[in-house]
Amino acid sequence: MNAPAASPASPLHEVIARLSALHPVKIDLSLERMHRVLERLGHPERNLPPVIHVAGTNGKGSTVAYLRATLEAADYRVHAFTSPYLVRVNECFRLGRAGGGVLAGDAELTAALRRCEQANAGAPLTVFESKTAAAFCLFADNPADVALLEVGLGGRLDSTNVIEKPLASVISPVSMDHMEFLGDTLASIAGEKAGIIKRGVPVVCAEQADEAMAVIEMQAGRMRAPLFAAGQQWHVGIERGRLVYQDERGLMDLAAPKLFGRHQFDNAGLAIATLRATDAFRISHAAFEAGIVGAEWPARMQRLSAGRLIELAPAGSEIWLDGGHNAEGGRVTAAALGDLEERVPRQLVIVAGMMGNKDAGGFLANFAGQTRHIVAVPIPDTDNAMQPDRLADAARQLGMRVEIADGVEAALRSLAKLAYETPPRILVTGSLYLAGHVLALNGTPPG
Repeated sequence: MNAPAASPASPLHEVIARLSALHPVKIDLSLERMHRVLERLGHPERNLPPVIHVAGTNGKGSTVAYLRATLEAADYRVHAFTSPYLVRVNECFRLGRAGGGVLAGDAELTAALRRCEQANAGAPLTVFESKTAAAFCLFADNPADVALLEVGLGGRLDSTNVIEKPLASVISPVSMDHMEFLGDTLASIAGEKAGIIKRGVPVVCAEQADEAMAVIEMQAGRMRAPLFAAGQQWHVGIERGRLVYQDERGLMDLAAPKLFGRHQFDNAGLAIATLRATDAFRISHAAFEAGIVGAEWPARMQRLSAGRLIELAPAGSEIWLDGGHNAEGGRVTAAALGDLEERVPRQLVIVAGMMGNKDAGGFLANFAGQTRHIVAVPIPDTDNAMQPDRLADAARQLGMRVEIADGVEAALRSLAKLAYETPPRILVTGSLYLAGHVLALNGTPPG
């Protein structure tokens, strides 16, 4: 994301730079340009393996991770298109292979992007539209059993929403975010997410606020799409530290997800419900458990246990990384930290950097009862990042003690100079852009 996709002189970097210049703005929600370029490409989107389409505000990526891990544990070949990336653009494109998928290599990704560039012939096209078209080309050219598509922004007008008949439409929790593009009410945002619902295609839905659920139910009814909603057609919970899932087909008692936080039980449940809502796959109990336990999704309550940043922090401290950036994301992260505190009490310090269009006060308010110590940092090499002093002002209004540091490394060095009775728990959070920067600094990029 904020780190280069490849070395500045690489062919991959060059083609992305050219594609970035085709449209004056980064985000322009519309399907017209996608339909045009896909027609010129010979409609690769019509030659994909069966598609599972995932929208929502929070939890989309984790749900895709559970879907992929479970399907791969059942010996299916799984393509996955996700966004945004953390360190390398290749992370967005995973190609299904027997025995487990692999990230698209520089050469094949460059070739797919160039193919889109040539077909587009200089017409306006956003970078995300170019990447989506390239994913369709890659997925159409490489055989697989299923393709997972994560919506980039919204749903109704997102460039992934050109698939006419997916296997399932999945909607993770909907909350307030990207209001400048999706509307300023929960109902309007839910309407955009529900725009991925297709006629007669099963809709699998996480637990939602009543306002959002009413919109999703209405759209599902309008499209005569069978609805499988959390708390209604299926249930997921925690019993004795294990994940318990139940629907009309029975009950499954599974090991807990490796991904940390109570919300990950809900995300895992959404993935299980999706795979059980369609008859396309045969998945054993053992494969469900292997997928839930084995799923990985970087920068979502990820503990950094090795890398160069560990050496900069106070000796013996914990460093956690989470890309949460809206109020609901902050709420689930705070809940996960609460669980950690119950197990092993430590003083919490938050190192935060955010984008300029985010609600810093709404995000940080979730942590007001857990810490009074905030270190505000900039997000390097990122357009429209929030200035640290503005973030600091939002924290001060919540009664938090705030410092400003030049970056994450400087923040950790500053904390290392303080005298702690017990080494602290440090959370770096506020933006996936910041999370990507941290993983690159730490020398632990996603593989």
